[in-house]
Amino acid sequence: MWPLSNKPVGYHGRVRDGEATRRRLLDAAVAEFAAHGVAGARVDRIAAAARANKAQLYAYFGSKEKLFDTVLWDRVERNVDSVPLTGDDLPGYATRLYDAYLEDPELIRLATWARLERVPEGDLFAHVEGHYADKLAVIAQAQRDGRIAADLTPLDLHSMVIALAMTWSPASITIAAGRQEDESVHTRRKQALAATVRRAFAP
Repeated sequence: MWPLSNKPVGYHGRVRDGEATRRRLLDAAVAEFAAHGVAGARVDRIAAAARANKAQLYAYFGSKEKLFDTVLWDRVERNVDSVPLTGDDLPGYATRLYDAYLEDPELIRLATWARLERVPEGDLFAHVEGHYADKLAVIAQAQRDGRIAADLTPLDLHSMVIALAMTWSPASITIAAGRQEDESVHTRRKQALAATVRRAFAP
């Protein structure tokens, strides 16, 4: 008979091993996709870097394209979506995004490849139901409370704040921030970013 958990002996160990393999594949795919995009990425390199095989990769993700979509969304959830947004501190939200982009430049590279190869126009995450809902609800409430500009839709306002925070991201056509820069440079930019957001979206 099976143990009281109704799972075969060794079941949980196999689940943990499977989760670990899946996580290694995702982590290995980040570097590969960030460097080469979808078309240029090679699943054999991803599998080798993850100490797995291509059969496991396809079993978990189905295709290289679905793996890319999963990698990008996983990165967004782990980084940008972890940045808190409160209705009384929109400038702080923007500067926290600056820090997130600085610490994870691969996220922006992945998003850039997604625009080039997967979703050339429209909402990059339209396939993820309710992705913006929580943040847009916070913005809408702050508008009703008179704390931020009410003459913009929450979606447009949120999009513009993100774009401002990306001014020095790897997607910049002028200057891209780097970890090696002096902290005073990052401080100056974040102060300018916060002041701009504050003025732009004041009620």
